[in-house]
Amino acid sequence: MIVVKDLIKKYSNKTVVDNVSINIEKGKITSFIGPNGAGKSTALSMITRLMKKDGGKIIIDGKNLDEWNNKELSKKIAILKQSNNVNLKLTIRELVSFGRFPHSQGRLTDEDNKYIDEAIEYMKLKNIEDKYLDELSGGQRQRAYIAMVIAQNTEYVFLDEPLNNLDMKHSVEMMKVLRNLCDELGKTVVLVMHDINYTSCYSDYIVALKDGKIASYGTRDAIINKETLESIYEMEFNITEINGEKICVYF
Repeated sequence: MIVVKDLIKKYSNKTVVDNVSINIEKGKITSFIGPNGAGKSTALSMITRLMKKDGGKIIIDGKNLDEWNNKELSKKIAILKQSNNVNLKLTIRELVSFGRFPHSQGRLTDEDNKYIDEAIEYMKLKNIEDKYLDELSGGQRQRAYIAMVIAQNTEYVFLDEPLNNLDMKHSVEMMKVLRNLCDELGKTVVLVMHDINYTSCYSDYIVALKDGKIASYGTRDAIINKETLESIYEMEFNITEINGEKICVYF
């Protein structure tokens, strides 16, 4: 479990993450939602130590985040940010192999190659694994980066807007992959999400942020309701149930 206690981030006089406290449950999908500027990506960056916090505590499996060394932390958590710009001439397979660096230090073993193969297969990239990144569509490139994270084989996987650049078909496939990472492989997945319906259909827990503070936090069923969502987004929602899933209608 990851315990986040009274997390704070400030820029000049503005507090962008304001005393956020949550528990990230093992083996579940936890999604951060909220309007633009709510502090979702900033919170994710602090929890994964990409960004320095200005207050609060983050405890990963009983150990304070500040006490983890970089090598051990990179075997425990993987993160993919929104913008990924690699300027090297790399194939998909070469990119995915970077996910094994915390384990191999650049000297790939048979075990490393097994994880690379599995990640490429998982993301349905096998037939184009030798293509260069600059030859790919935005969606293919996004799937390649996700494969790199999967190859890292960490217990915790953090993804900031993983559906960026994906069409409907590949968005559904992506969410099914993330669901399977939890259900089949026991991973703990933490997402920043914009699409409320993918969040509703695939998450176990939802953290709703607004103005840097927790507006609501709990199970999917506790958060996906008309009153809560209208309060967070300040717009009208209708919630309908289709095949046992809560679907949000807004326009």
